[in-house]
Amino acid sequence: MATDPADLRLSSYVFDLPETFIAQRPVEPRHAARLLAVEPGPAASCRHLTVWDLQQELQPGDLLVVNNTRVLKARLQVRRPSGGAVELLVLEPVQGSDWLCLARPAKRLKPGEVLQLEHDGQEPLPLEVVGIDEESGGRVVRFPEACTSPEAIEALLARYGSIPLPPYIQQQNDDDDTRYQTRYASRPGAVAAPTAGLHFSDELIAAIRGRGVVMAEVTLHVGLGTFRPVETEDLTQLELHSEWVEVSPALVEAVAACHARGGRVIAVGTTCVRSLEAVAQLHGGELKPHTGPVNLVIQPGYRFAVVQGLLTNFHLPKSSLLLLVSALIGRQRLLDLYEQAKAEGYRFFSYGDAMWIAPAAVIAEAQPPN
Repeated sequence: MATDPADLRLSSYVFDLPETFIAQRPVEPRHAARLLAVEPGPAASCRHLTVWDLQQELQPGDLLVVNNTRVLKARLQVRRPSGGAVELLVLEPVQGSDWLCLARPAKRLKPGEVLQLEHDGQEPLPLEVVGIDEESGGRVVRFPEACTSPEAIEALLARYGSIPLPPYIQQQNDDDDTRYQTRYASRPGAVAAPTAGLHFSDELIAAIRGRGVVMAEVTLHVGLGTFRPVETEDLTQLELHSEWVEVSPALVEAVAACHARGGRVIAVGTTCVRSLEAVAQLHGGELKPHTGPVNLVIQPGYRFAVVQGLLTNFHLPKSSLLLLVSALIGRQRLLDLYEQAKAEGYRFFSYGDAMWIAPAAVIAEAQPPN
């Protein structure tokens, strides 16, 4: 458990962030984003680099774990029988071709209502509301019978939908279809990008591999729960929305081989951290192959089982992601680094800049056992 009682209170994870710090567009090229490198030691000291410099921070023999999820065009425009417009955000399959969707506005949307899915140049497509999900406030919507998985529904969403950018990005651009995807995105199913991976250009990936760093993939389909503000003040009572992950035998073997050669396991993004750690916790701290839902809260006091270092973006106040990064380097140290980032003009959130936490910068009590 955390030694500082404040670490377990949600109100301790608040910081002021004027809207001017929220990135509206990504920088080009991808690897030109700024990189705040956390220095070892208890003080909030750091170096100011760019993501391109990450290749020099990594060592031959390291294992870089990336999330290969692909963002679906999950934002849909539908029309009610009354003529009213509704926006749906397709979240996850329920059963058969029924999908959990967030609706806006949702208040009057009742089971039995048939909506017309519309998009320029496409024939309207009827979709029936078949249920209400009390936990999320969402609606269960029936799609054509073939739409039983993310892979199966992707073609329909590509015709009718748009990329679901986070609400703090105020304007959609033509290049978001490619720019809000990682270069290695291959497994459809996310409604939000694993944003640390957005910084990797083809050139940076080639340079990292050329340095003798091994890359391996995990799949976690990023859902709405990742970005929802936490509302539980007593963090010992915190529960998070479960997430679907796949840790393959090949990834397990890659981690074991990394340990055998004395390399370091580096996660690209908090989704990779949650995948590796949650699956390890299911097996007594040992990473084993796993496909299915996981649910793990990572906050100060957590000792990591697999992950030794992290590349991550700058996160929202009161978010589960802020708790996770605090577990690695300490809450107050992280908040102090965020203040330095603001003073230096770093850009926050999905299209923003990045933070590099090398294994040497992780607090001793959080480091994986030898």
